[in-house]
Amino acid sequence: MKTILRLALIVALALMVESSATVRSSQRQLRQTAPNIVLILADDLGYGDPGCYGGAKILTPHIDQLARDGARFTDFHSASAVGSPSRASILTGRYPARFGFSRAFRGAKEEFLPRDTATLPKLLKQAGYATAHVGKWHLGGLRKDDIAERALNAPGPLEHGFDHFLAMNEEPEPRGRLVRARSLYREGGQYLLRDDKPAPPSSEHLIEIEIAEAENLIEAFHKQQQPFFLNVWFDAPHEPYEPAPDQYLKLYEGKAEGDDLFYRSMVTHLDAGVGRIVAKLKQLGLADNTLIVFTSDNGATGPGINAPLRGGKGTLFEGGIRVPMIAVWPGRIRPGTISNEFAISADLLPTLCEAAGINQPKDFLTDGRSLLAHLRTGKRVATREAAFWLMDEYPVFQKRHGERPPHATEAVRWGRWKMLARDGQPLALYYLENDLSERRNVLEQEKRIGDDLARELRAWLSAMKMWSK
Repeated sequence: MKTILRLALIVALALMVESSATVRSSQRQLRQTAPNIVLILADDLGYGDPGCYGGAKILTPHIDQLARDGARFTDFHSASAVGSPSRASILTGRYPARFGFSRAFRGAKEEFLPRDTATLPKLLKQAGYATAHVGKWHLGGLRKDDIAERALNAPGPLEHGFDHFLAMNEEPEPRGRLVRARSLYREGGQYLLRDDKPAPPSSEHLIEIEIAEAENLIEAFHKQQQPFFLNVWFDAPHEPYEPAPDQYLKLYEGKAEGDDLFYRSMVTHLDAGVGRIVAKLKQLGLADNTLIVFTSDNGATGPGINAPLRGGKGTLFEGGIRVPMIAVWPGRIRPGTISNEFAISADLLPTLCEAAGINQPKDFLTDGRSLLAHLRTGKRVATREAAFWLMDEYPVFQKRHGERPPHATEAVRWGRWKMLARDGQPLALYYLENDLSERRNVLEQEKRIGDDLARELRAWLSAMKMWSK
């Protein structure tokens, strides 16, 4: 009997050693094959702001270099013309309407991304990635009450799959006060949260803090020798328009004034942050195995440039939802590629999961399509049915962009056709192939297409209403 027990113990120990060795081998293989992923999001950057998108007023050498090093999309769209819904789409691969999100969060307790939602960081973390978020969150859960009793209140970045995060307290106070005082970027460093705890107050410029945090995290990940997902969502160049540090502001003195001067300096500061992140990856020998994606949460408002598009932030014209998107992955994405394929922010989750070698769960619902095969080979994106947008009316933004009522609250995109609607009723139909600026409403001339898209929209609105409940 003792002999049998000894043999059983030896076998059990052997299996434990073999299992441990298998885990270590699997971890080594993951480190060698899985790409690091860096997702950089600008806040309210215009389609026509970067030089690589035709911008001539603002210096963006590092974003332009990304475009030369990878693929630049000309027909990429955010899932909303305002921030919170589009950010929810990036992290979930779903239409924000599935969560009932149709406007930007305002710091209310009941505004948050549901706790049990499958997200990109959760999927990557389950696959062995280290995950971190830096910068603006805007998806709820960053109020003092939420943090004090996290299990009973809104989830934050940690609950949505991030190992670490650095972001501002997102209660109306202090953020609202800092915005009104135009001191968000110069004083925001005094109200930061790191991993659900107050971070030491800093007098540094907010964007500088975000850049430094991203650099430090890259170094930490490198020491861990673990593949990582770094989500850098800059606050800039969102209002309030404030002067960036002198080295960026001086570039435009005498060339612009007021908000225009500040905005240009803010975009160039953001661009410098992109350059520093890339430089850190290169310094540590990580660049060749890192997939970088750069985009914006929606179009620009105020002094930002959306040309040649109509409208901007808060509108469902192309200026509100068509945004820059660049993807770089050395050796996998051909440098200097220009893609005219239609794509949307919900496509990012399936794209990045496929790049990481993750098989999405069979019951996982996504409204996006993976762009990876297209990025790597130029192959057309998988057949897509119509794409949809739903958001609240924003008269203030509509007025800024010179638009008159009735204002669209829904949009449908099918091929090169785009329809704007309100409460399911068509307002305008455009053929973007030869009317990118959406100036020729052909709803009367193309009644059959308008009717078809209206039926598709109403069916989708009905489905979204039931789903969000």
